[in-house]
Amino acid sequence: MTTLLTRRMFTLAAGVSLGILTATLPAYAATPQDTLVEAFAIDDIISLDPAESFELSAAEVISNSYSQLVKLDINDTTRVVGDLAESWTVSPDGLTFTFKLKPGVTFASGNPLTAEDIAWAFERMAKLDKSPAFLIGQLGITGDNVTEKARAVDATTFALTIDKAYAPSFVLNVMAASPLSAVDKKLVLQHVKEVTPSADYKYDNDFGNAWLKLNHAGSGPFAVRTWRANEIVILDRNDTYFGDKAKLARVIFRHMKESAAQRLALEAGDVDVARNLEPGDMEAIAKNKNLALDSSAKGTVYYISLNQKNPTLAKPEVRDALKYLVDYEALGKTLIKGIGEVHQSFLPGGQLGALDDNPYKLDIGKAKALLAKAGLPDGFTVTMDVRSTQPVSGIAEAFQQSAAKAGVKVEIIPGDGKQTLTKYRARNHDIYIGQWGSDYWDPHSNAQTFSSNPDNSDAGKSKTLAWRNAWDIPAMTAKTDAALMEKESGARAKMYGELQRDVMTNGPFIIIYQQTEVAGHSSKLKGFKLGPSFDSNFLAPVAKN
Repeated sequence: MTTLLTRRMFTLAAGVSLGILTATLPAYAATPQDTLVEAFAIDDIISLDPAESFELSAAEVISNSYSQLVKLDINDTTRVVGDLAESWTVSPDGLTFTFKLKPGVTFASGNPLTAEDIAWAFERMAKLDKSPAFLIGQLGITGDNVTEKARAVDATTFALTIDKAYAPSFVLNVMAASPLSAVDKKLVLQHVKEVTPSADYKYDNDFGNAWLKLNHAGSGPFAVRTWRANEIVILDRNDTYFGDKAKLARVIFRHMKESAAQRLALEAGDVDVARNLEPGDMEAIAKNKNLALDSSAKGTVYYISLNQKNPTLAKPEVRDALKYLVDYEALGKTLIKGIGEVHQSFLPGGQLGALDDNPYKLDIGKAKALLAKAGLPDGFTVTMDVRSTQPVSGIAEAFQQSAAKAGVKVEIIPGDGKQTLTKYRARNHDIYIGQWGSDYWDPHSNAQTFSSNPDNSDAGKSKTLAWRNAWDIPAMTAKTDAALMEKESGARAKMYGELQRDVMTNGPFIIIYQQTEVAGHSSKLKGFKLGPSFDSNFLAPVAKN
């Protein structure tokens, strides 16, 4: 383990300037009474624009600072509830969803929120065509038709017309995803940057994307004051929020990767919450009468993926062999103890059709035999891109050690979240270890990314995990599409079971575990609760005794 404290702690004082808030001051000062300070690995944040951001910690920031038409009911994940929407209806043909907005809602800027802002949020997402655009793309909405399909009927009525009569629950769960947030059109238009149209981008402006990467245009309970990459995010209470006002004036996410550093900061009172704890530090916190633990099974799975552009990894026997070179049992007892459960299928427990089958175990002999069958009796050498945070680094090292016993030499390439994700998204990796959190609480969210790849070319628009790993699967893609259209829940669950078994057996994914998110926190906190998804850790109810 590296040094326990990589830098001196800094004091946070309420009501002072941003410069003082983020300065390096003496360690171990209690956090202000009106401020929540979280130690959290936030190095995966690339942008705070809802139409671009698709990273886990960024989604938490956005879900606390923006509002959507509907949101997941964290107490009953089979339901969505209104957020900006007061009510909604579905047309008899199942193609048009009409939302009536709550009256009197304003953005943090003070500008009134209307259906036009929601329509424009859809428009800029479709036309920017960043990663989150697939959410509405799967509803048949593109840059070419978005102004017809997503429109303001009047100031308080928004209508969305989709291409097929999907199950309404699927559509509403998509609408609850944090990228589909209302954006302050009047404010963002003041910061639009002109661009030259090209073959890849035919519009003459960036819809404010460059500005919104670092700034805020939302209507949530908090407003983003600042983000500095790999350092800090500061949220201030939005006193114009239409719902119950946040109980604290400020939330600060401090980038801190090491579990031990987070625990020591929590014990010293320098932070209120520690978010990336390892089993040993969790045990220490559990024994501390001044601290508490909160946990929640998440819709997030951790996996190792194998790029099929690498001809060695494209061999079925090699893919199968590597699945027998993970010591799942040992990981369950050590690195993921208390923070996850061994889980080898792509649907997390709790979603329709999820399997609890775990057929793989460490078997060096079987792996060697499979490698020999593939014409690689002496093994091979391969690289593995790894985000430098736990437990990912530890899992990668454990895999490296067990793989070596079968002659597979794994060269670990460490990097921060942005580096590894960027390389992965460009399909330039050999092996990548990462996590996937459901974008919305419907099995299609994970099925679409693990078992669908409509266009395997480098120019493919649907950049699923299957696409990122160059896994060309037209027949499975068709089955995934069919499961989406099935209305009867029992039949649909069976279809997802078949897809999971196919991916488990034949796919380029070694799915290892489902996350149990655990946070250590001060016992002074009231109302702190982890949600079931990565964008449902809501902070407005949190208070301090």
